[in-house]
Amino acid sequence: MLLRRVMVRLILSLGAAFSLPIVALAQSAYPSKPLRIVVPNAPGGAADLTARAVGQKMGESLGQPVVIENKPSAGGVVAGELVAKAAPDGYTMLLISSGTAVSSALFKSLPFDTQAAFVPVAPLASFDLVIVAAEGGRFRSLAELIAFAKANPGKLNIGTPNIGTTQNLAAELFKSAAGIDVQIVPFNGTPAVINALRGGQIDAGLDILSPLLAQINARALRPLAVTGAKRSRMLPDVPTAREAGVAGLNAASWNGLAVPAGTPRDVVARLNREIVAALNDPVVHKRLEDLNLDPQPGSPEQAAALLNNDIKRWGEVITLAKIPRQ
Repeated sequence: MLLRRVMVRLILSLGAAFSLPIVALAQSAYPSKPLRIVVPNAPGGAADLTARAVGQKMGESLGQPVVIENKPSAGGVVAGELVAKAAPDGYTMLLISSGTAVSSALFKSLPFDTQAAFVPVAPLASFDLVIVAAEGGRFRSLAELIAFAKANPGKLNIGTPNIGTTQNLAAELFKSAAGIDVQIVPFNGTPAVINALRGGQIDAGLDILSPLLAQINARALRPLAVTGAKRSRMLPDVPTAREAGVAGLNAASWNGLAVPAGTPRDVVARLNREIVAALNDPVVHKRLEDLNLDPQPGSPEQAAALLNNDIKRWGEVITLAKIPRQ
């Protein structure tokens, strides 16, 4: 009997010892099911196409499909709330952008705290904003536009997409940085801005470069300056606003990926490695460049800095421009 009890205890202890690696292995088998990226924009736009290009490559590497879910809504609230309430297990990601930062600064109340609800994982891409005028019009340079605005306070009109968009707030920042009194005229989207420019209803426009590029290449619109820190790869001969004399203007759009707060650090690190590898893949890199996007592989800390700096920056612009919070 004694020998039997000893043998039973030995077998149980050995079984427990061997089960530990098995449990640990099961816990570390990430991912074990499909992942999803929730995009706060409609299908077909830059955000959606970026997520699909990167997600497809990540799926190949991870061995699990990465599904894109489009949840467009004002301010990206629907997508943000969905991801904020998702399990923090690394299977749900949110496409964040400069628009996410704007919403955090613009809305009086959101169903989540942007900086507390999400952990940025990695930047994805950046894209230029550009100040344009009608080709053949009175302005051939940004200096000429600014000189006219200073000589004629309140008479120059600059068109942008809707109030509260990154483009609209960048125009307000331009107005402040250049020290000019101009009217910022919001339109319901880029096509309306283009039509107003070509029809002479407005003097200039400020928008994302990509949807304006065909009009620029067709010599219907003249680019006066890009608003970022460096010249655009697509328009190497066009100066930055800083080079054109507006020292305080540095604004560009970007996007990235985030996960719900509480996601384990090792999962965040794994996702970051996969995203960086996808962005460095030559096929993905070229696909994004063909969309006039500049791939920006980076760390979680760099993604967090983009988001936090933009929340602060656009909050200050909203206050200075006295834009009502929604």
